[in-house]
Amino acid sequence: MSLIYILAGFALLVIGGEFLVRASVALSFRLNISRMVIGLTVVSFATSAPELLVSLQAALNGFSDISLGNIIGSNIANIGLVLGITAIISPLIVDRDFYTFNWHVMMAFSLALYYFLWNSGDLSRIEGLILVLAIALYLVVLIRRARYKSDIVVEEVDESLKKTSAFRMAIWLLIGGGALWGGSELLVSGAVDLATALGVSERVISVTMIAVGTSVPELAASVIAALKSEKALSLGNLIGSNIFNIASVLGITALISPISVNSQEILTNDIFWMLGFAFVLIPFTFLPRKYEMSRYKGAILFAAYAIFTGLTFLG
Repeated sequence: MSLIYILAGFALLVIGGEFLVRASVALSFRLNISRMVIGLTVVSFATSAPELLVSLQAALNGFSDISLGNIIGSNIANIGLVLGITAIISPLIVDRDFYTFNWHVMMAFSLALYYFLWNSGDLSRIEGLILVLAIALYLVVLIRRARYKSDIVVEEVDESLKKTSAFRMAIWLLIGGGALWGGSELLVSGAVDLATALGVSERVISVTMIAVGTSVPELAASVIAALKSEKALSLGNLIGSNIFNIASVLGITALISPISVNSQEILTNDIFWMLGFAFVLIPFTFLPRKYEMSRYKGAILFAAYAIFTGLTFLG
């Protein structure tokens, strides 16, 4: 039954996330928010909703390792799995904004998360507030930069949603919210039961299975874009969700319910893998061929992710 719960939870999270994104974008158009701002903020927040609901549900139910493991594992999967597979299918041109701005922000948030957890053994409400304020400042800077720089790639926005009626928006919000809540309930419950049945910790299931499940929307979108050979596919947008996962998802979750580190492997193993995957993108950007995420680099990232997953289960 635990596998059925997990699969049903994944399905509901994908459905709920899609409806929430569409409703959020349609509402933003109604409020006369510019396409650029919608692409940089609204879409990013809405696509992080599955991770938020899962982490929040786990924290409220007392499974802090699932809250942390979901985000840390998702950030690892976004680079090792999503970026790795995408680059294998179609090499990526690295946009300048990635290595001059976005990478530094991602590393800053990643190191801040490590410091907060290492310093006190939990993520407190104050630290959650710091993360939320930091992501707000980041968005302000991001929007200002986008207004003055024409080469920044903005998340794709469906212009047809401008004509969405208020009734349809309300239905989409209800379906999205309900599916996300139900999916997070089933996923957390199934993950705990599966961990018990396999004799492993909730942390192992969360940094692998749950993390991959909540990264499926990013993987699907990136693979489709790569198969279509869309040159607008941006490395900055691919890793942008890592910033939102730490700052908005864990920040908001900690504001509502402080997150404790129950499994020391999160601090002694998992978070170092997350930092390592994030850090290696810079040498990959410049060596040996500059400004390209080639197929063999993608293969290295994917192989490293497979090693991480294997060691996590064996450990």
